[in-house]
Amino acid sequence: MRIVVVGGGVAGLSTALAAARAGHVVRVVERDSTPMPESADAAFAWDRRGAPQVRHSHAFLARLRNLLVDRAPDVYAALLAAGATELRFVETLPPTLTDFEPRDGDDRLCAIACRRTTFEWVLRRAALAAPGVEFIDGLAVDGLVAERGCAEAPPRVIGIHGRRADGTAVTIDADVVVDATGPRTASPQWLIDVGAAEPPEQLIPSEIIYLSRFYRLRDGDDVPETAGPIGGDLGYAKYAVFVGDNRTFSITFALDIDDKAMRVLTEVDGFEAGAAQLPAAQPWLDGRSEPITDVHPMAGLRNRRRFFVDESGSPIVRGFAAVGDAHVCTNPLYGRGCSLAMVHAFGLVDLLGESEWERAFHDFTERELDPWFRAAVQQDRDAKALAGGEPLADDDPRAFMREVFRDGLLPAVRTSPAVYRAFLRWFNLETTPDALMNDAEVLAAVMQSYAERDSRPPDAPLGPDRATFLANL
Repeated sequence: MRIVVVGGGVAGLSTALAAARAGHVVRVVERDSTPMPESADAAFAWDRRGAPQVRHSHAFLARLRNLLVDRAPDVYAALLAAGATELRFVETLPPTLTDFEPRDGDDRLCAIACRRTTFEWVLRRAALAAPGVEFIDGLAVDGLVAERGCAEAPPRVIGIHGRRADGTAVTIDADVVVDATGPRTASPQWLIDVGAAEPPEQLIPSEIIYLSRFYRLRDGDDVPETAGPIGGDLGYAKYAVFVGDNRTFSITFALDIDDKAMRVLTEVDGFEAGAAQLPAAQPWLDGRSEPITDVHPMAGLRNRRRFFVDESGSPIVRGFAAVGDAHVCTNPLYGRGCSLAMVHAFGLVDLLGESEWERAFHDFTERELDPWFRAAVQQDRDAKALAGGEPLADDDPRAFMREVFRDGLLPAVRTSPAVYRAFLRWFNLETTPDALMNDAEVLAAVMQSYAERDSRPPDAPLGPDRATFLANL
């Protein structure tokens, strides 16, 4: 097949890599003019105006890591050679987990520590090295070329049309067009323009703003003993420290978008004063590192799900698919975007040989991505309630589940091997969202931990209260 992939980010490059290795001819069309950098560090300076999220912390979870190990081991090896490192969770156990014994499969509870730009740089190199791949940058896609449908059949996409920066018009023929342009994609309008129905969608804003800053360890200094993704939920703000590649790391705050008092964190001095108050971040900022970026804000975060079939399950268009955030976008706070995008891309390519691949891809999306979309929406609602935006009555079952999560699940993660493994599998997308609390052994350990909540010493605070935090900015 001749495949045109619109968008040169993680979703687009994953699609191109999988498609090329399956024997298809692929053209990747990228709006930004992004010449290939010579190194991972040079890639950090990439001008990616169409993808502002590359300047923020990213999680590359075990689901993604294991997909690469199984389907593209050479790409995984190239990531490690470029400076990415493995986060093997069973090798950095909580000190309270004293009776943990290794089991088969523990080696797959492993994520990747890496900057988003480094990940894309390695992925693009691998895609370009595959036979039959052409990368066309500096070309903005304006719409689709399609054969008009009729009452019995929807339109069939047969290419794209666009323009270069100098105004030159370009048309590219294709058997399949893949939209990988992210959550702000224009493809719903493209489909309307060729006579297809407008894709229905669910849109739930996340109502948060992201602030990130990157750092590099100084020569002669190393990561603190608390290395790994660490962070906390303070109620009025969430934060995390992410290990990157090549001695880099980042700190990210997630704030309520309406919390004007916390906007002081958008300034360098405010950000540094805020980060210095966080116990999990303090070891990283004790003089062993120096900042390498300004503070990068990002708003407009959302959960969005689009549907490319009608009520009967029939495709609204043929020869077209959307992958990653252009199809299913979840709040980036949960770190699932890149992993789900790669799963989605490989899943699409695996189905292209079927006569009804559009319908099969819808089914795949419902099975593999929709549960995480619904989970993100529910997590956002619960977090809003926990922060005080939605007071819950004592007899509201959500109030009880909130207590069980705080006083049962989280303590059990630190003391029960069964809960620790189940939590890691859930966090890393290696199971379904509901599997964690549907496991009888896990549920029993969580409820026992909850029953013992009054006999445990209080946990160390994850940070100051709001008033203290603001007073020290």
